[in-house]
Amino acid sequence: MTPRFLLALTPLLFTHAAFAVDCDNATDQATMNQCAAQQNKAADKELNTLYQQITTRLKSNPDGKKLLIGAQRSWIAFRDAECKFSASSVEGGSVYPLIYSNCVTGLTKARVETFKNYLKCQEGDMSCPVPGV
Repeated sequence: MTPRFLLALTPLLFTHAAFAVDCDNATDQATMNQCAAQQNKAADKELNTLYQQITTRLKSNPDGKKLLIGAQRSWIAFRDAECKFSASSVEGGSVYPLIYSNCVTGLTKARVETFKNYLKCQEGDMSCPVPGV
């Protein structure tokens, strides 16, 4: 490889670092929107991980698993409708993605806590829909 070729590749090696977002010091709307979306994605990932753990525990209870699936679908519909309403006063504005994402993230984190509580159920706890281990 020629030195000129290596020099041409150098910017490609640092492209990812150039696009790293400093969410702690975000000052413009686009960056704040991007950071809110990243937080939402992280909360959703945690929720999905817990959901999979719960469905695994319900493998011997197909009726319970079916109820969980229905509840989760209904919860997602509620979450999305609630956040659309919550952000409706800024719909069409540049702040809308931030307001909407923050709402979705907050409700998702609350659902995460619910799922965590389900996974803490003790064996024999009749008030818990997820069997303990």
